Amino acid sequence: MTSAELEAKQLAFMESYDAHSPVAEAIQHTGVYATSVHLESLQHRPGAGVTGIYRVATGRPVVPRGGPSGSYTETSDHVDELYVGMTTEPVSAESDGVVHSHSPYGRLSIWQHPLDPALPGLRVATDPESVRRVWGDGRKLVSLETISYRPLRRAVIAAQFDDGARLFLKVLRAKRADQLHTRHRLLLEAGVPTAVPVREPVEDVVALREGPGESLAEYFLADGAATTSPAQFMELLDQLPDKVMTLPARDAWTDRLSAYATAASSALPGEADRIRALASHIAAALPKTDRGQVVPTHGDFYEANLLMHDGQVSALLDVDSLGPGHRVDDLACFLGHLAVLPAVDARYVHVPAAFQRFATGFAATVDPRALRVRTASVALSLVAGARDTRGQSWQKHAEHRLACAEAVVGLRAPTPDLPAWPELQAP
Repeated sequence: MTSAELEAKQLAFMESYDAHSPVAEAIQHTGVYATSVHLESLQHRPGAGVTGIYRVATGRPVVPRGGPSGSYTETSDHVDELYVGMTTEPVSAESDGVVHSHSPYGRLSIWQHPLDPALPGLRVATDPESVRRVWGDGRKLVSLETISYRPLRRAVIAAQFDDGARLFLKVLRAKRADQLHTRHRLLLEAGVPTAVPVREPVEDVVALREGPGESLAEYFLADGAATTSPAQFMELLDQLPDKVMTLPARDAWTDRLSAYATAASSALPGEADRIRALASHIAAALPKTDRGQVVPTHGDFYEANLLMHDGQVSALLDVDSLGPGHRVDDLACFLGHLAVLPAVDARYVHVPAAFQRFATGFAATVDPRALRVRTASVALSLVAGARDTRGQSWQKHAEHRLACAEAVVGLRAPTPDLPAWPELQAP
């Protein structure tokens, strides 16, 4: 059995009722008895394993915390549910609070939220009293909300205080918090707008002040970001300081093309032939393109990580991947995410026209062929992310993202909700 076949079986197991038994058994030793188990989210990292988060109704009340998909408020009553993580990824046998079990498809490691074995700071960032003590500065905590949680990888918790201040607590793996803090300080010292850390990291948690403005996604939703130009985003990348070149390099999306194709096929097994054809098309085209020289890059440059105010960038967010790379990959990241926005929300009716405008502007500064296939690679990487175990229509959204990636490289005809690569004048 290949690793891809094994992980496909692990995915099916995590989604089945068979997964409920080890989850229930793992929490019994704490005196908690499960009355029902529901799969809340599923994460597949090809080559690493599969992780599920389960919402468990219990036989006794538990104290509320900032759960993976819930929130704490000052007026919360006791609730009778908790969240449990279960993974096939390797986890140390000595990890505190982790119970190990077995399945037909490998060892299982199970923990009760927030005792994520790879994110020890999660328990601090989701505990109201700890948040008040560490980051409150005497203020009253009004709410604590989980913005995102990727088990074993990272989490973002929003803390709202009674003076109106809002902090984002970024929970990272061991030794990553100091690196992120350094990246923010490096950008701020160079005059690049980004979120401001409020203090040194605490237990691998970086606390950042809320940045001013609204997401660039709101501009694309309103009018296709008509008041912005491609040039201003390239100028922002030009402002990244030379010190970024001293940071570790990260793989771009095309460097992990095979893994993303595998994840997409796991999400849409009925479309495996289309996915293989797209990945083969991209892989065959890449050697014929010019990636350009190595320069300072953001590494995750797209609309959700750009805050805007009065048409200008007011904050560059999520700088975890800041480091040396290729400008074409930052621009492809921007375009790949932009291409699939109509597959995320049908209200993005202005996006196809905006895509043409930004693709034309970006292509004037890099090899257009490289930009095109790398944009499709980014869009392909987003297919598996459409998986939502709580909804019934996520497969349709995933297929739409796949169609967007195909349309970028001309494997599918453009439609009003699919991107079309612009006809560019020869240099």
